[in-house]
Amino acid sequence: MARMTTKLILFAALVAAAGCAKKRPETLPPAAGDISPPSDNGQGNVVPGTPEDFRRSITSDTIHFALDQYDIDAEARAILDSQAQWLMKWPDRRITIEGHADERGTREYNLALGDRRANAAKNYLAARGVEAARISTISYGKERPIALGSDEASWAQNRRAVTIVIQ
Repeated sequence: MARMTTKLILFAALVAAAGCAKKRPETLPPAAGDISPPSDNGQGNVVPGTPEDFRRSITSDTIHFALDQYDIDAEARAILDSQAQWLMKWPDRRITIEGHADERGTREYNLALGDRRANAAKNYLAARGVEAARISTISYGKERPIALGSDEASWAQNRRAVTIVIQ
């Protein structure tokens, strides 16, 4: 009888734990590198106000962070300033800022860190006059690395926030 009770308790615990597991969404938004092809007018010229125009007009669409940090350093400020200038020129364009982390740490920790990184970039752009309602954020944590190595150089590339213009 005691053995049956133990089995029932273990079974109940397994069912309860399975019900708490987070499930991945069936579809994820495209990664930064999977953006639609360049927008041009058929003559090889980039159409102003398009995502391609954004990428060509700014210093970079990516800022990087130090280990376990989400503060905006001088290099990131210069990049975000160029993004803010473009966004002020095109006030009808919306953006998403993706927060990323390197592979070290738990999934939950890295999702939270990616969120803080994306929001730090959003807050900086908002402080520069970009309407906060035009900016959405998402954290991918360590789920979408751009460098697959397990060394400092790869980790440094993966600690980032990427700005994507939404069509």
